[in-house]
Amino acid sequence: MKNTMEDFFKNNREEFDVTEPNIGHFERFQARLEKTEESTKKKGGTPWYILAVAASVLLFFGYWMGNYNQNGATNGIELAEVSPEMEETQNFYLATIQKEVEEIRTKKTTANQKIIDDAFIQLEILETNYRTLTLELKESNADKRVIYAMITNFQNRLQILQNLMEQLDEFEELVPQQNRV
Repeated sequence: MKNTMEDFFKNNREEFDVTEPNIGHFERFQARLEKTEESTKKKGGTPWYILAVAASVLLFFGYWMGNYNQNGATNGIELAEVSPEMEETQNFYLATIQKEVEEIRTKKTTANQKIIDDAFIQLEILETNYRTLTLELKESNADKRVIYAMITNFQNRLQILQNLMEQLDEFEELVPQQNRV
Protein backbone atom coordinates (compact mmCIF):
# COMPACT_ATOMS: atom_id res chain seq x y z
CA MET A 1 0.00 0.00 0.00
CA LYS A 2 2.89 2.33 0.73
CA ASN A 3 4.18 1.94 -2.80
CA THR A 4 0.81 2.69 -4.32
CA MET A 5 0.57 5.87 -2.28
CA GLU A 6 4.03 6.98 -3.33
CA ASP A 7 3.25 6.13 -6.91
CA PHE A 8 0.03 8.10 -6.74
CA PHE A 9 1.82 11.21 -5.49
CA LYS A 10 4.59 10.88 -8.07
CA ASN A 11 2.11 10.42 -10.93
CA ASN A 12 -0.19 13.29 -9.85
CA ARG A 13 2.39 15.82 -8.60
CA GLU A 14 1.20 18.57 -10.94
CA GLU A 15 -2.32 18.41 -9.47
CA PHE A 16 -1.12 19.29 -5.97
CA ASP A 17 -0.66 22.89 -4.89
CA VAL A 18 3.09 23.35 -4.81
CA THR A 19 3.22 27.12 -5.25
CA GLU A 20 4.92 29.33 -2.72
CA PRO A 21 2.78 31.52 -0.45
CA ASN A 22 2.64 35.28 -1.05
CA ILE A 23 5.59 37.42 -0.05
CA GLY A 24 5.47 38.24 3.70
CA HIS A 25 3.18 35.33 4.56
CA PHE A 26 5.57 33.87 7.12
CA GLU A 27 6.17 37.25 8.76
CA ARG A 28 2.42 37.92 9.05
CA PHE A 29 1.90 34.45 10.49
CA GLN A 30 4.73 34.96 13.00
CA ALA A 31 3.28 38.35 14.03
CA ARG A 32 -0.14 36.77 14.65
CA LEU A 33 1.44 34.03 16.75
CA GLU A 34 3.31 36.58 18.87
CA LYS A 35 0.16 38.64 19.27
CA THR A 36 -1.80 35.65 20.63
CA GLU A 37 1.09 34.72 22.93
CA GLU A 38 1.13 38.25 24.36
CA SER A 39 -2.64 38.26 24.94
CA THR A 40 -2.50 34.94 26.81
CA LYS A 41 0.39 36.22 28.93
CA LYS A 42 -1.57 39.35 29.81
CA LYS A 43 -4.70 37.41 30.78
CA GLY A 44 -2.73 34.84 32.70
CA GLY A 45 -5.75 33.87 34.80
CA THR A 46 -6.16 34.49 38.50
CA PRO A 47 -2.92 34.85 40.46
CA TRP A 48 -2.13 31.80 42.58
CA TYR A 49 -2.11 33.72 45.85
CA ILE A 50 -5.73 34.83 45.38
CA LEU A 51 -6.74 31.22 44.78
CA ALA A 52 -4.78 30.16 47.87
CA VAL A 53 -6.54 32.75 50.03
CA ALA A 54 -9.95 31.72 48.68
CA ALA A 55 -9.19 28.04 49.35
CA SER A 56 -8.06 28.87 52.88
CA VAL A 57 -11.26 30.80 53.57
CA LEU A 58 -13.35 27.92 52.24
CA LEU A 59 -11.45 25.39 54.35
CA PHE A 60 -11.83 27.51 57.48
CA PHE A 61 -15.55 27.99 56.83
CA GLY A 62 -16.03 24.26 56.24
CA TYR A 63 -14.16 23.39 59.42
CA TRP A 64 -16.19 25.90 61.41
CA MET A 65 -19.50 24.62 60.01
CA GLY A 66 -18.49 21.03 60.74
CA ASN A 67 -17.71 21.85 64.35
CA TYR A 68 -20.85 23.94 64.69
CA ASN A 69 -23.08 21.15 63.40
CA GLN A 70 -21.28 18.55 65.47
CA ASN A 71 -21.61 20.57 68.65
CA GLY A 72 -25.30 21.20 67.96
CA ALA A 73 -25.91 17.47 67.56
CA THR A 74 -24.09 16.49 70.77
CA ASN A 75 -25.81 18.94 73.10
CA GLY A 76 -28.20 16.25 74.26
CA ILE A 77 -27.72 12.93 76.00
CA GLU A 78 -28.46 9.72 74.16
CA LEU A 79 -30.48 7.02 75.87
CA ALA A 80 -27.42 4.77 75.79
CA GLU A 81 -25.52 7.18 78.03
CA VAL A 82 -27.97 6.77 80.93
CA SER A 83 -27.21 3.17 81.86
CA PRO A 84 -26.06 -0.12 80.33
CA GLU A 85 -29.66 -1.35 80.23
CA MET A 86 -30.76 1.74 78.32
CA GLU A 87 -27.83 1.28 75.94
CA GLU A 88 -29.01 -2.25 75.27
CA THR A 89 -32.57 -0.99 74.73
CA GLN A 90 -31.42 1.73 72.33
CA ASN A 91 -29.23 -0.69 70.39
CA PHE A 92 -32.12 -3.16 70.09
CA TYR A 93 -34.52 -0.57 68.73
CA LEU A 94 -31.97 0.98 66.36
CA ALA A 95 -30.99 -2.43 64.95
CA THR A 96 -34.62 -3.46 64.52
CA ILE A 97 -35.53 -0.15 62.88
CA GLN A 98 -32.54 -0.39 60.53
CA LYS A 99 -33.50 -3.96 59.57
CA GLU A 100 -37.07 -2.90 58.81
CA VAL A 101 -35.91 0.10 56.75
CA GLU A 102 -33.62 -2.10 54.66
CA GLU A 103 -36.41 -4.61 54.07
CA ILE A 104 -38.77 -1.81 53.03
CA ARG A 105 -36.22 -0.42 50.60
CA THR A 106 -36.03 -3.80 48.88
CA LYS A 107 -39.81 -3.72 48.33
CA LYS A 108 -39.86 -0.18 46.97
CA THR A 109 -41.43 0.22 43.52
CA THR A 110 -42.80 3.16 41.61
CA ALA A 111 -46.32 2.01 42.46
CA ASN A 112 -45.78 2.02 46.23
CA GLN A 113 -43.26 4.85 46.44
CA LYS A 114 -45.81 7.39 47.75
CA ILE A 115 -46.76 5.14 50.68
CA ILE A 116 -43.10 4.62 51.60
CA ASP A 117 -42.24 8.31 51.26
CA ASP A 118 -45.13 9.27 53.56
CA ALA A 119 -43.97 6.79 56.19
CA PHE A 120 -40.41 8.06 55.98
CA ILE A 121 -41.65 11.62 56.50
CA GLN A 122 -43.33 10.45 59.70
CA LEU A 123 -40.07 8.77 60.74
CA GLU A 124 -38.16 12.04 60.17
CA ILE A 125 -40.64 13.86 62.41
CA LEU A 126 -40.13 11.26 65.13
CA GLU A 127 -36.35 11.53 64.70
CA THR A 128 -36.57 15.31 65.17
CA ASN A 129 -38.67 14.77 68.29
CA TYR A 130 -36.07 12.30 69.56
CA ARG A 131 -33.30 14.88 69.16
CA THR A 132 -35.41 17.29 71.22
CA LEU A 133 -35.85 14.59 73.85
CA THR A 134 -32.06 14.12 74.06
CA LEU A 135 -31.77 17.80 74.94
CA GLU A 136 -34.53 17.48 77.53
CA LEU A 137 -32.81 14.41 78.99
CA LYS A 138 -29.65 16.41 79.53
CA GLU A 139 -31.52 19.28 81.15
CA SER A 140 -33.62 17.04 83.40
CA ASN A 141 -30.73 14.91 84.69
CA ALA A 142 -32.07 11.65 83.26
CA ASP A 143 -35.68 12.12 84.31
CA LYS A 144 -37.60 8.83 83.99
CA ARG A 145 -40.44 10.54 82.13
CA VAL A 146 -38.07 11.70 79.42
CA ILE A 147 -36.50 8.24 79.22
CA TYR A 148 -39.96 6.74 78.85
CA ALA A 149 -40.78 9.26 76.12
CA MET A 150 -37.58 8.32 74.28
CA ILE A 151 -38.44 4.61 74.45
CA THR A 152 -41.97 5.40 73.29
CA ASN A 153 -40.45 7.33 70.38
CA PHE A 154 -38.49 4.22 69.35
CA GLN A 155 -41.63 2.11 69.70
CA ASN A 156 -43.61 4.55 67.55
CA ARG A 157 -40.97 4.45 64.82
CA LEU A 158 -40.96 0.68 64.86
CA GLN A 159 -44.77 0.62 64.77
CA ILE A 160 -44.82 2.90 61.72
CA LEU A 161 -42.38 0.61 59.93
CA GLN A 162 -44.34 -2.52 60.83
CA ASN A 163 -47.59 -0.92 59.65
CA LEU A 164 -45.84 0.07 56.43
CA MET A 165 -44.65 -3.51 55.91
CA GLU A 166 -48.22 -4.76 56.36
CA GLN A 167 -49.49 -2.17 53.86
CA LEU A 168 -46.80 -3.16 51.36
CA ASP A 169 -47.70 -6.84 51.73
CA GLU A 170 -51.38 -6.05 51.18
CA PHE A 171 -50.45 -3.85 48.21
CA GLU A 172 -48.46 -6.71 46.67
CA GLU A 173 -51.46 -9.01 46.98
CA LEU A 174 -53.81 -6.47 45.39
CA VAL A 175 -51.64 -5.38 42.49
CA PRO A 176 -51.22 -8.10 39.85
CA GLN A 177 -47.67 -9.05 38.97
CA GLN A 178 -47.87 -7.74 35.39
CA ASN A 179 -48.86 -4.22 36.53
CA ARG A 180 -45.79 -3.79 38.74
CA VAL A 181 -42.78 -1.90 37.54
